[in-house]
Amino acid sequence: MGDVAMTVPVLRALVLQHPEVQLTVVSRPFFKPFFNGIPNVDFFAVDLNKRHKGFAGLLRLYADLRKLNVDAVADLHNVLRSKVVRNLFALSGKKVSATDKGREAKKALTRFENKIFAPVKPMVERHCATFAELGFTIDLTNPKFPKRANLSEKIITVTGTKSEKWIGIAPFAQYESKVYPFDLMKKVIDALASDPSLKVLLFGGGEKEIQLLNQLRNSHSNVVVLAGKLKLQQELEVISNLDVMLSMDSGNAHLAAMLGVKVITLWGATHPFAGFKPFHQPDDFCITADRNEYPLLPTSVYGNKKVDGYGDVMRTILPETVVTKIKKELE
Repeated sequence: MGDVAMTVPVLRALVLQHPEVQLTVVSRPFFKPFFNGIPNVDFFAVDLNKRHKGFAGLLRLYADLRKLNVDAVADLHNVLRSKVVRNLFALSGKKVSATDKGREAKKALTRFENKIFAPVKPMVERHCATFAELGFTIDLTNPKFPKRANLSEKIITVTGTKSEKWIGIAPFAQYESKVYPFDLMKKVIDALASDPSLKVLLFGGGEKEIQLLNQLRNSHSNVVVLAGKLKLQQELEVISNLDVMLSMDSGNAHLAAMLGVKVITLWGATHPFAGFKPFHQPDDFCITADRNEYPLLPTSVYGNKKVDGYGDVMRTILPETVVTKIKKELE
């Protein structure tokens, strides 16, 4: 989800700076709401369960996309499936390009010996380079973001009307090494909820996460669990109305960033140097685990590696630090 969300600011800038360009985004149907409202952008939903499943399905996908009479193909995913389709277009004479994910630089950042602790090229800049190969330069220095959405009555029945500062919190991530400890997150939420001028909106999904979110909510009247109550498009509309989002290194951070919301992120085994810092966010919005205490950090690009003795790295991020940062950005 985060990978797709990171393409949104790039595509928005592309069509605004090159209004003659018509784009077709090819992705899973779930992600279609990400691109709503961007001019000159159509969405092609891939059916990976039936029509476009397997190698034969990729051939059908290529045949379906050829009917669109595209002039060029930008492969922003650059995985086996997209490479097959991209190469078929190349063989047919179309101009193609693909995003270089910088795997070697990321390995150097996360290896234990001879680590090169330096920022690698951000993914959004890599996507810009992909379009530059096709002849379209993109300037991201002054990005445009959509206006805050007008919330429907259905959404307001869940969130309530906005009379306070709204803080979104997305406390989960795909891997445990990227999740702020539950007891510390509870302290953060309790501290924020003690201020009646603030409302905390909790994001997540799935029965297990909903149960945990309800525990984090506790009995606070100004903490609302959104998980399981809204569709994706509605959640995006709520996110666009946030004053700040607190997230792990996860998809929700990129959803908020693509909508122009302030995003404070917490980093454990991973690090913003790997190129996945939320778009157009200051460096000091990224709160990282203590490298003096844990010098091997970051130990992973995606957080999918477990390292002995590094299970508690996020405990070096104090709840007081998180709360102070959030309140500062609400001033």
